[in-house]
Amino acid sequence: MSIPKISIRDLNLYYRDTQALKNIDIDIASNSISALIGPSGCGKTTFLRTLNRMNDLIEGVRIDGTVELDGRNVYSPDVDVVSLRKSVGMVFQRPNPFPMSIYDNVAYGPRVHGIRKKGRLDEIVEASLRGAALWKEVRDRLFTPAMGLSGGQQQRICIARLLAVEPEVVLMDEPTSALDPVSTLKIEELIRELKHKYTIVIVTHSMQQAARVSDITAFFLDGEMVESGDTGMMFTKPVDKRTEDYITGRFG
Repeated sequence: MSIPKISIRDLNLYYRDTQALKNIDIDIASNSISALIGPSGCGKTTFLRTLNRMNDLIEGVRIDGTVELDGRNVYSPDVDVVSLRKSVGMVFQRPNPFPMSIYDNVAYGPRVHGIRKKGRLDEIVEASLRGAALWKEVRDRLFTPAMGLSGGQQQRICIARLLAVEPEVVLMDEPTSALDPVSTLKIEELIRELKHKYTIVIVTHSMQQAARVSDITAFFLDGEMVESGDTGMMFTKPVDKRTEDYITGRFG
């Protein structure tokens, strides 16, 4: 059996005196899509944010257990958090392009990491926009404001911006919740394509989306991961009654 890309063991997270995650154990394979499902407030996004230490930004958070990326605990004191977030990038619920041109949005990360040559930046911008399935739509207006794009295009700009710094893992926190159905399907197609190069973990409130795009599904409830496994099996033969009740709409 191959070594998992991400391995989580006995993960607990506390917001001061409130425990938000309870003894989470899961392995995430390379080049897979894992969907996190569950009702609002169950810990999905909190868990997602542990994978690149975004919860470090919240005052009063305490974490124990291990989150290993390629066998190394990301919570070790010697881990460079900036490098970690370059390797494990995040796409947020609402598109958040910077108030600058399409080109400068995508070139922003490489410039921060020291790339200055225009020819190299041009290559990265084109490759990243192609990777986000957006190049053909914007190649003739690269120097126009990214804020002028549609919501779906803005989200793909954010994905291109992430791809430009060459991550290994892509985290997505409900990336289509603010989008129309056509844009949602484009993002889902893109997610399936990105799996060939990246490991993807996605939070979604849509059972249909989880079923369409993911290989593995994990069901969260009240800070616990009730169960995880093959998406097809999860939606047809869940092990835990609580999972069945949620998937069939009895609660949530």
